[in-house]
Amino acid sequence: MRSLFHFAFNVTDLDLARRFYGEVLGCVEGRSTATWVDFDFFGHQLSLHLGEPFKTALTGHVGEHLVPMPHFGLVLALPDWQAMAGRLQAAHTVFVLEPQLRFAGQPGEQWTLFFLDPFGNPLEIKGFASLDTLCAT
Repeated sequence: MRSLFHFAFNVTDLDLARRFYGEVLGCVEGRSTATWVDFDFFGHQLSLHLGEPFKTALTGHVGEHLVPMPHFGLVLALPDWQAMAGRLQAAHTVFVLEPQLRFAGQPGEQWTLFFLDPFGNPLEIKGFASLDTLCAT
């Protein structure tokens, strides 16, 4: 069974959301009204609604780093991750966790980066040499 996720969350400015999710991340805009806008988030549906963004805190322990919780994100093949990291760097994104390799040589080896959207919503983007190792133990 193939399944897709739908994630709805709050932003405070739809025009800014369109610029960030559409222009910086490269997501295609879908349906919208005066109070929300949908994006194709790499094959999944994001619905950004006007409202107060959710509260987050640096409580997620990943190796020696604390990352924002809760967060959502994306898993990409390594070449696509590298292209996305380049897009974010070209857009002068301030990273919570700079692009880096984690779990080198171990099951689940991955590249990762964390950043906040313009509304403080945290995202993680992971890159894998093989997506078959996503849940490797």
